[in-house]
Amino acid sequence: MRDLFDRILENKGPLGKWASQAEGYFVFPKLEGPISNRMKFQGKDVITWSINDYLGLANLPEVKKIDGEAAAEYGAAYPMGARMMSGHTDYHEQLQDELADFVQKESAYLLNFGYQGMVSTIDALVSKDDIIVYDVDSHACIIDGVRLHMGKRFTFKHNDIQSLEKNLERATKMAEQTGGGILVISEGVFGMRGEQGKLKEIVELKKKFKFRLFVDDAHGFGTLGKTGAGAGEEQGVQDEIDVYFATFAKSMASIGAFIAADKEIIDYLKYNLRSQMFAKSLPMIYVKGALKRLDMLRTMPELKAKLWENVNALQNGLTSRGFNIGDTNSCVTPVYLNGSIPEAMALVKDLRENHGIFCSIVVYPVIPKGLILLRMIPTATHTMEDIEATLEAFSAIRERLTNGTYKKLSAAVAAAMGE
Repeated sequence: MRDLFDRILENKGPLGKWASQAEGYFVFPKLEGPISNRMKFQGKDVITWSINDYLGLANLPEVKKIDGEAAAEYGAAYPMGARMMSGHTDYHEQLQDELADFVQKESAYLLNFGYQGMVSTIDALVSKDDIIVYDVDSHACIIDGVRLHMGKRFTFKHNDIQSLEKNLERATKMAEQTGGGILVISEGVFGMRGEQGKLKEIVELKKKFKFRLFVDDAHGFGTLGKTGAGAGEEQGVQDEIDVYFATFAKSMASIGAFIAADKEIIDYLKYNLRSQMFAKSLPMIYVKGALKRLDMLRTMPELKAKLWENVNALQNGLTSRGFNIGDTNSCVTPVYLNGSIPEAMALVKDLRENHGIFCSIVVYPVIPKGLILLRMIPTATHTMEDIEATLEAFSAIRERLTNGTYKKLSAAVAAAMGE
């Protein structure tokens, strides 16, 4: 018998093994200063492309004023206890009603956090007799929620409707045997690639198969659709999404999340979501703050317009310079390059130290070996000067990647790690 910790000490995992080289710089970096298009990293000014503050609400004076007033009036504790016991208020109900109206659903329910809310919602929606069919590129919160499912589950190839149809055929046969139902899960926007889920095509399959559709629209909420109601509104199928999920951590620049659906479904979920039944209620600071932010989403369309002006300028600038940004059709802007993890480290250090550009780096195991993904999040606070400086920097680092400069710089790191 071995000690439980032996495995942990021997194998740090695909990312953990790089901790001594990466921690504090490439992972767990510390951005400082007011949340904006430009912040400080290790004492230097950088253009920030890693903050999910799409609409630029985080540091607006009117938003901070409401946050501050709520903190002064209620403190960080109120309301105490879980919603079902002692943590319920009129403001929680008001926010739910306004969110439901905004995303064009009958009812909504607040969640403390997006990740655990998603996990718990999946758990509550299905029984052991039900079958889940979900996109293979789904976010980790969906994957972890599916792991809790005691019944069968199938993945379909990313945004591949033919693959989904084949898996729905399998799921239908199985559901006929178990007496259960089928839940299909996709995303409004896939956060790494930036592609919208093919919700319109998925909904079309309801004519052939019997299933319910659950959509995680964390990146679509506030950024897509005529009113900002998300990917479903953008694609004209919002009413066909059976359970809609979004988080406050992106466009709303805060903490919390919500689900929206028909009233009967929400009534069921609020009595069966374990993550909410056995957790403290969302504090009033975040509830009052969310009400203000939601009002700004409704009444200030210029924020979304400015966001998309910046998105189009950045993405068009990258493609015109020959960069591969994949099939993104959202604000999420990935830049795909070929290279190893040590090369990626050298590249990102060059971007930050010599060009003042801070963006997220994504490598294996999140994406296939040999690929480097630089993930950029444009916001309404970015300027055309930011975009032009970033495009110039990217042109410079691509040349150094292709001519082997980063390979030479990273050789010592690779040798030390046995790569």
